[in-house]
Formats: sequence, structure tokens, C-alpha cells
Amino acid sequence: MNARRQMYRFICFGALTAVATAGYSQQQWDKGQTFIEAPDPVKGNEAAWHSVKSGLHSSFASLDKRYPKSEVPAVKTSSAIKLKGWKGERISAQIVLWTGDSISNVKVQVGDFIAKNGQQLGPIGYARFERYVMTDEYGPGCGYRKNGDFPASLSPDMLDDLSAFSLEKNKTRPVWITIDVPANAVKGTYSAKVSITSDKGKKQELSIALDVIDLVLPPSSDWKFHLDQWQHPSAVARINNLPMWSDAHFEAMKPQMKMLADAGQKVITATLNKDPWHVQTLDPYADMIIWTKEANGAWSYDYRVFDRWISFMMDLGVRQMIDCYSIVPWNNEIHYKDAKTGKFIDVVAKPGTETFRVMWEPFLKDFAKHLKEKGWLDITNIALDERNKDEMGAAFDLIAKVAPELGVAYADNQQTYKRYTNSDNVSTAVQHPIDPKDLAERRAKGLNTTFYVYCGNRFPNQFTFSAPAESAYMGWYAEAAGYDGVLRWAFNSWVENPLVESRFRTWPAGDTYIVYPQARSSIRYERMIEGIQDYEKIQIVKKKLEEKNDTARLKALQTAIAKLSDIKNTRWNEDLNAAKALLDEASASLTK
Repeated sequence: MNARRQMYRFICFGALTAVATAGYSQQQWDKGQTFIEAPDPVKGNEAAWHSVKSGLHSSFASLDKRYPKSEVPAVKTSSAIKLKGWKGERISAQIVLWTGDSISNVKVQVGDFIAKNGQQLGPIGYARFERYVMTDEYGPGCGYRKNGDFPASLSPDMLDDLSAFSLEKNKTRPVWITIDVPANAVKGTYSAKVSITSDKGKKQELSIALDVIDLVLPPSSDWKFHLDQWQHPSAVARINNLPMWSDAHFEAMKPQMKMLADAGQKVITATLNKDPWHVQTLDPYADMIIWTKEANGAWSYDYRVFDRWISFMMDLGVRQMIDCYSIVPWNNEIHYKDAKTGKFIDVVAKPGTETFRVMWEPFLKDFAKHLKEKGWLDITNIALDERNKDEMGAAFDLIAKVAPELGVAYADNQQTYKRYTNSDNVSTAVQHPIDPKDLAERRAKGLNTTFYVYCGNRFPNQFTFSAPAESAYMGWYAEAAGYDGVLRWAFNSWVENPLVESRFRTWPAGDTYIVYPQARSSIRYERMIEGIQDYEKIQIVKKKLEEKNDTARLKALQTAIAKLSDIKNTRWNEDLNAAKALLDEASASLTK
């Protein structure tokens, strides 16, 4: 048991494409390898397309905008862009292509970055075509919905892994540029060409000027930002048509979960019994631990899948915490295997009842013993998600009585943290922020506090229709409001056909995932990483400014950050970009 758990009785807590540091490879284009996007339900302005000159058009475009597929993009044509970045940082840019003709075999390739003195960074940039998925609108937020209830549209979100793409007549196609600055890069300004070729027309070239700042961003494994996105193994099995928990299933999960690890994920999501969220997702969560009631009435527990899952995620780099859902499932139902019949029996076990105690007490004792043997006890939490205070209280009491060495993890919408002021990790809904005084007290004690987003808050969020900058805002909001990170309820709980359709029977479109099958990235994922990187850079810059006694720059940066603490601020995007510019300016000042 670690020192903190000895001190406190309760410990609570509310990555085919790989990520930057893991390398990147594109698939050769072939019509048989790709898929057809859904028809655009929003008709474009035909008159505007008539005014578009023949051929392929290209321009750099704002990262903060999603460009409709059937509209001529509203951009001021630009063939050059200037970017700044730290050593070790991942940087993004966006290009938009449009044409009044059908053009096949379009390729976008980023050349080597070379300085005027001949210094080279090599092939550190690559381009991915953005794919459009069907989305809807926020509407009432949480609650059942069906296609047609809200206006539908196509949203560019998924970043595909094709090396070439055929453009349709009178359509727009955005392209995402990713640049991975090497951690050992030499400070200076580097230039690269982005070449755009096709089977029709001349080669086009755009220019990128990259200013590498002489500061190093630590690797994601060392990031302090507490990222918690719930993983969903069952969805990977279904999408790939693989047997659950088979060797092939684990192999298919590697590139997907590596994306999450490379984003700095801190928590492994595990299950204790029956689907803890009562099939709120398309795919029920499969059992990781099989409970069996033997013929003599004794209990036994099969941890083989649980152990393999935890070891699998740890091998990928997620090692800080294990959150096990849930001692209080959404329907209070658990199940066990009857050894006599070989069948599963469902039991309703409400917290505080004798059934609850009889079912959970022997498991908690055995689970704690097993975790200790594996060396995982000090990082494991029994997790709860938005349960009422009485249910949570009864669960806490039982854990404290029979297995006090176990931690407790919870997403808190009941201000439960006020009852357990020494809880180690708490996550509260973004629209119900913790009082700054309570946050300050928790931080002073070394306690971790995060906020979470879900269908109940329109902004900030990561729906497929959300403004792209909202994903970057997450990291800045955490800094501005005093949080240590963010929890989001699903990393990959995919809908039936996520490559085409992001709407779901409940909740606004895209709420259930932010990445796509076969480890395809998204605008939301890339900009989320941007915001987390900014959070890490802020910590370094603030410390260095304090050491230099540069109070003017420090105050200016802190003032800019403070503006982002109000989620009702309608100028949040402008303020975000202003704060980012100040961070770049302060960073550059530290290397002079």
C-alpha cells in the first residue's frame, strides 16, 4: 500500500495509421480499398461553382474551420504558411482542395524540411485526406434520437490513410498536414514544399516555413496532463469480425490503443462484471472477470482476460492507473456462472442491501488479494460513473470495510468530493465546476482533479460537428480553471459504420468516439493532442519565466489564460488563438 493510501481511507477518481512517434505509412490507392461517403444532404451553391475556373484549386486554410463538402471554400487563397513549434512537438496545418471538374489520382506530399544553411530535418511531414462523415446537431443533448430528428450534414473529421484520392466534380476536399518535429532538431527556420499532383493539370506547390524554437517538449509518456478516455475492446472485435479476447483481437487493438497511449493516456479502463453501462453503446462491454458459484457455494473468479488486458495496455505505455467499472452498474445488475448448470444468473444488487454485501464482499477481498500478487494494487480503483450520493456512499462503506486498500474512482455530478475531501482523484462535469477554493485546497494536498465532458454539455466538447478548436481548448481550459486534466467517456465506442455515419441512437453525433477503425486519426484527436501539448508547454514556460523574473510576460500569459476559464465566453476561439500566440512569443523569448 502506498503512503497516500495509508494516510487516507478513500482514494477516489472521478493511439493501419500510427501516431507521430510510432511512425506513419500510407496505403496505396485502389478503389477497392476505400469506401463511398454518404450523399451530402446539404445542397451546394451551384452558381458559386459555375464561377470556379477549370482545374484543381488549392490553398492553406484555417485549422479552426470545417469546410463543407458541397460548398466552394470561403478562403483567401494562400500558397504559403508560417508555423512555429518546439523540438518534439506535433504540429498541424490544413489545406483545402476544390474543383469544378472530376479529377482522379490526386496526391499531396510533404517534402523534406531544409534550412538555408543546408541543415535538414528530413521527411518529418505527411498529408492525410480528410473524409466526411454524417453528423447532426446538439439538439437537447442527452436522450434518445433517430435519424431525421435533427438536420443532418457531412462533416470532415476522419483522416484517411490513402496515398491518393479522386476528387468529385463541384466538391471540396480538405487535407490535414502533420509535422513531427524531432526532439533533437537544431533551432532555426526550415522550409518545405507541399506538392499536389493529379492525372489532370500541372503540379502545384505550396510552401511551409517552420520555425523550430530551442525548447524541448517531453515525450508523451512524461506528460503531466491527466488524460482519461475510456477504452472499448468489444467495439474493436465487432468492427474487425474477430472472436472476443482472441490473439487476433488483441493484435487488432494494438495500433488503436497505441494511439491513445501516445496521446498521454493515464488510465486503463477495465470491467468487473456485467456491462456496467447497461448497453448504452452499440457493443456491450464483454466480461473481463468471470464470477463462478461453485457447487459447494464457494466463489471463484477467473482473472485471465483481465490480467491479459491490463498487461497489454501497460506494455503499450498506459501504466499510471487502472479504473475498474463498476461496483454500481447503471441497472444495479451483476451476473455469475452457476457451476452446476454452466449458465449465467443475473442478480439485482442495489447498494446498501444484503444482496449487495453478499455478492460484492467476497469478490472485493479476492480481487484485492489478486491485485497485490500482480503488483497492481496501489494503482487500481473501483470505479463508479455518475451514481447518486447514497449509492456511492454505500459502495464506499463496503470497500472501506472489506478491502480498504482499494482505491475508488468516480465521475462526480453529486459534489461527492465535498464529503470525501481527501479523495485522491475526482472528475466533475465541466458545466458544474469545482469551487476554486476547493480546487486550490485539493492541489495543495497533492490531490488530482479533472473535469469531464459528455452529452450534457454543448461546449466544450468533441462531437463530429463541434468546432475543431474545442478539442484544443480542453487543455487550455484545464490550465485556466485549475484542473489536472480531462475525462471523456469514450475513445472508441463505435457506431455501426463509423467510417460513414457518426450518428447514434442516443446523444449528439460523435459523442461515443474520437478515433476511427484501423487506427485512423481524426481532426478531433489531432487538435486534442495540440491542446495537451500546449498544457505541457505552459508549465515549462511559466517556470522558466519565473526563473528569469520576467514578470511582464508571465502576467500577460496568465491574463490570457484566465480568459479561457469561462465556458460561457463567446469569444473563446479568438481568446484561445491570442493565448497561443502569447505562448509562442514567450517561448521564443526564453531562447534569446
